Order: sequence, then structure tokens, then C-alpha cells
Amino acid sequence: MSNFNAIRPGTNLSQYAQELTRVHDAVLSGMRTSGRPRALVARSWHRVLQSGLDASRRNGRDPLSLEEVLRRRTESPLNLVIDDLVRVVSGVADASRFLMVVADADGVVLWRAGSTSVKLHADSLGFSEGAVWTEEVVGTNAIGTALAEAAPVQLFSAEHYEQAQHPWYCTASPIHDPRTGALLGIVDVSGPAMTLHPAIGALVETAVRLAESQLWRHHEQRLDRLRKSAEHVLATVQGPVLVVDDHGWVAHHSGISARDRIAVPRADTALTIPGMGICLPERLADGWLVRPASGPRAIGAVLDLTGSPTLEVQSAGDPWRVPLGQRHAEILQLLHAAGGAGLTAGQLSRALYGDTEHLVTVRAEISRMRRSIGALIATKPYRLADGVDLTVLHRLV
Repeated sequence: MSNFNAIRPGTNLSQYAQELTRVHDAVLSGMRTSGRPRALVARSWHRVLQSGLDASRRNGRDPLSLEEVLRRRTESPLNLVIDDLVRVVSGVADASRFLMVVADADGVVLWRAGSTSVKLHADSLGFSEGAVWTEEVVGTNAIGTALAEAAPVQLFSAEHYEQAQHPWYCTASPIHDPRTGALLGIVDVSGPAMTLHPAIGALVETAVRLAESQLWRHHEQRLDRLRKSAEHVLATVQGPVLVVDDHGWVAHHSGISARDRIAVPRADTALTIPGMGICLPERLADGWLVRPASGPRAIGAVLDLTGSPTLEVQSAGDPWRVPLGQRHAEILQLLHAAGGAGLTAGQLSRALYGDTEHLVTVRAEISRMRRSIGALIATKPYRLADGVDLTVLHRLV
């Protein structure tokens, strides 16, 4: 049996529920038992036992206020696809026997759809809008365990930690942002345990695929609207140019090979883009116009170490200054000394930490630096971007 499927086809659900109850009671009381929970369930029970939750009672799940639920709904990208998800449920003949629940990435229940009678049973369990259904709060459950495992989860009867949840099955799967891979929330279908059908897993999988495809469609529509809104500006621009949204996704390109995404634009912060060189983003109503900087095609930068480290950048626009931490100042000095050859993550790790065991840390530091000083640092290998002329001012000894 896979981690996802809680039952095999043809399973006698009533008998299997009794077996799981015996396993649940034995494991949680520390007694020996011939049966064992699935590996997924065992991991979850171990986490929940460590947190000290009592399986014999309904643990706290005081719901968030209606105002907070509405705020989270409004800010959630899933707000764009919730109607599509509800239609998936309403189009299933057995919708009267289950409940679809959508939670955000914090495990907060934001939407429910399905049977009124099942909703009433869910209310008595605290499975309602605004409730937090993480493992830490309510024990092993499909929403919380899917968050903990970062994977689809199906639970049947006494695989749930709390005894109050044993009359239920639940099937949940994460939804991710199709652009970035970021976790947006969880889709769950739950109902009376004795009504679990193998098709429930396929229903949840279909709902997730639909949601992610619709999110991508909304993304493409936003880019199309941005491109159309910028047409009057583009008509006056010659040479290579990009129109991008606030996250760097490209809505239009001309005079340059097609790109999907660039670094996130920031006002008065230079970007280095292959095929375009040094660019300064210009704000549009709903995005950014990105084209090669006019005037000198070089950026002069001064790393001032005479006091607290600062970086001052002078390019085609007004100069701007940003404070740097000691570690970022040290990285800039190393890249400056390396010249055009640059340094690999391993070389930077050895120079900064004395070994090559800190590759992840180095990459994270470079990523943070690029967010604060734009693309003055190029990658593969790490180096000062073409056209950046860095001067280092040292404290006089």
C-alpha cells in the first residue's frame, strides 16, 4: 500500500477500522501489538506525541475571527480558483456524502463546500472556517500531515490521532504556485469513514491539477493585460526592451531573445541582463519597462569601508547608497579581487569559512545581496557584472 492510499480495493472498511483502532490504542498507550501503522502515520504520530497532545479529547482549535478569515481569503491566490474547485465538487454525484475544504499554507481553513449534513458534523469537530488544522494543533489529519510531509496524504479512521476524528476519512494534497513552486495551500476532501471510495484520491488530484492550471492561466492573462497597457509606451521605444511585472515575469520582449523571467525590478536599482547589458527599470502603471541604460554603459560603485560598510552606486540615474553587513562587504571584496574570472560557490566557501562545506550558506548570502544591490553581482561563476567598476575605500591604519 502506498503512502497515499489508505485502503486497498475491496477492503472491508468496518473490519479495517476496528483493526486500526486496536493499533492506535496500543501504540499510543505504549503496549505491544502485532499490527503497525503505515510509515506515514507512524511518523506523524511520533511528531504529535512529542507535542504532548491528548488523543482522548478534542484539542484546542479556537477559530480565527471572521475578519481575519476574510483577509486571508482576499490575499490568497487561491481566491482566483475557489469557484472552479467548488464546481469540481458540485459536479460529482456523491457530493452529498463529503466535504471539500481548502486551507492556506498555515493550515487555516478558508473555504468549505459540499454536504450540509457533513458540514454540521464537521462543525461539531471544529472543522470549520478559521480553524487551524495543523498537526501541532489537532494531531494527525490529512491537512496538517500533508503540510508536514509536503506530499499528498490520505487517512482512514483511527489513522487520525484524535479519537474524535476516527469516524472520518480525509484526503489532502498541496497546491503550489505554478510559477514559483511556492506552497499556496491544501485541498482536502473528507467524509464519513465508511463512505471512503478509491475515486476520492483521483478527485483530489483532479482538483489540484485544475487549480494549478487555472492559476497559470490567470498569470498569463495578467501578463497579457500588462503588455496591452504598455503598447503606447512601446510604440515610442527603439532598441531592445522588456516589459515585466512586479515579480520579473516577462510580458513583452523585442530586440532580445525571449525570456520568461528576470530578476525582480526595483526602483533606481540596476539590472544586468544578458543581451541588454546594464538596465535601469522604469516604472509603468502595472509593471516595469526595462531597457539598456542611456549614457555611459558602465556603473561606478564605491565600497566604503572607512566606517560601517556602505555601497554607493552611480549609474545613468541618480546615485543610491545601501548599507552592507560585514559578510556582504567581505564577499564584494573577494569578487573584486577575483576579477572577471570570478569565484565558484566552493571557492567562496573556502575563502569565507575555511572549507567547502558551506555551499548552501554562500548561495543564500549571494541571493540576499542581489536582492539588496540588484544584479551588480553576476552568477556562474559569482563575479562583478560586466560594466561594474568597483572602487574599495579602506580605513586608514
